[in-house]
This record gives sequence, structure tokens and C-alpha cells, in this order.
Amino acid sequence: MCRSVEKPPQISFEPMLVTKDIARTRVAPVADDVSAQYRDLRVNAGECVVLRGLYGAEKSTLMRMLFGNYAFQKGAIHVRHQGAWVDMRLAGPQEILAVRKYTMGYVSQCLRVLPQVSTLDIVAEPLLSMGEDEDVVHDRAKALLTRLQVPEKLWSLPPATFSGGEQQRINIARAFIADYPVLLLDQPTAVLEAQNAQIVSDMIMEVTARGAAVVSILQDGEIYQRVGTRVFEIAPHAGEQEGNGQTSMGE
Repeated sequence: MCRSVEKPPQISFEPMLVTKDIARTRVAPVADDVSAQYRDLRVNAGECVVLRGLYGAEKSTLMRMLFGNYAFQKGAIHVRHQGAWVDMRLAGPQEILAVRKYTMGYVSQCLRVLPQVSTLDIVAEPLLSMGEDEDVVHDRAKALLTRLQVPEKLWSLPPATFSGGEQQRINIARAFIADYPVLLLDQPTAVLEAQNAQIVSDMIMEVTARGAAVVSILQDGEIYQRVGTRVFEIAPHAGEQEGNGQTSMGE
């Protein structure tokens, strides 16, 4: 049974991210190798697909495969990049880096950056690497940090000693500073208090409204019901059992 959502999503039905028959084998040290297979996923411009599944269902593993961090042995992940399709399994390192630079933003569960780099420079770096004006980029970075309630006294400091919530807000600002056509969000609100989680949910809705294709892992039921347009269910070791598919939000 499908239930209508409060706001009709502005979905263009132009695919931006498509997977086909992907499977990944993990070598287990003391047991048989574990093979995980995933049913096909298609994410269109202007929608937010929420990955759902029990603990151990390898949601974050799928996210890392989409971003090109994890290798997989079968199938294809196609990303629409500058008017052409790139297969992330077959692409070389430079092509993957180009996809990440111009097309696909990623919020991981932990902020991983070079030490001794200031918070402001960490957030600004994606746009600066595209050749954008430094003053314009820094203004945008400051606006994002202000919106995410990162205190200005922290902007000139490296974030290594910041709290988990502060680091995650910097992580989010860095991913949202550029208008990426595709965004991958791995539990962006997991360590945030309610007010900042609400701010991030607003930001997710804004990027989908401008036409970004978003794939997210969201544990907060209220947030994923608010921002998600569709659920993609993942079952653990889906190659061995049924139950990995897609449903509309509110089903």
C-alpha cells in the first residue's frame, strides 16, 4: 500500500546513477568467503533514495562502492559525468578522481582530512580545486559553517581535536559547498543533535529541489520520511536470500 507524500518530489526521471548486477566478495579469515549481491538501483535527478536494512546489511559498503572506494567483482555502477556515462568498476584512477571532483560529493561517517589544514580551507577546497574565485569560495564556506553552527573561533583551526558533531558538520559543509549532480550521504545526522539534524535535512531537501540525485543512509525515521522520496531495501548477503528491493516512501 503506497501513501502519498506531503510534498510531491521534483523528480526529472533523468537517471544520474545506475547499478547493474553488482556483487562483491569479501575474503573471510576463518570461514567461507562471503558474497553480497545487490539488486539494481537507479537514482534520478531530483530524488533522495534512502538505503534501509538491518545492521550488517552492508549499506555503507554499497555507498563506498558507489564512490569507488571499494572494488567489486561483478556488474557495473554507471555515473552520469559531464554528459557521459562512467563505469566506476572499469574506470581508471584519474577518471574516478574526475568524477569525485566535478560530479559526486560524499559525506562519510568520519571526517578524513590532512592534518594541520584549517577548517575553512577544508570546506573551501572542493570549489577551489575547480578554479573558482578564492574570495567567493571562502564567503560560501563561511556561510555554510555559520548555517551549521560551527563557531567562527574554530574556522582557523584544524578539526582533529573537535567534537564528533563539529567534525561531522564540517564534513557536511565540505560536501555541500559545490553543486554536485550526485550526493552520497552516509549517516550525515547520526551524531548531530536535533537542531543541527533539522538544518541538514533542510539542506538535503534544497539540493534535491535543485536537481541533485541523492543516495542516503538515515537512521532517524522522522528525517528519512521527510527528505526521502524512495526507499531501497538491502538484505544481508542478498545473494543468498530475497528481500532487496525498492519502495516508495510511506509504503
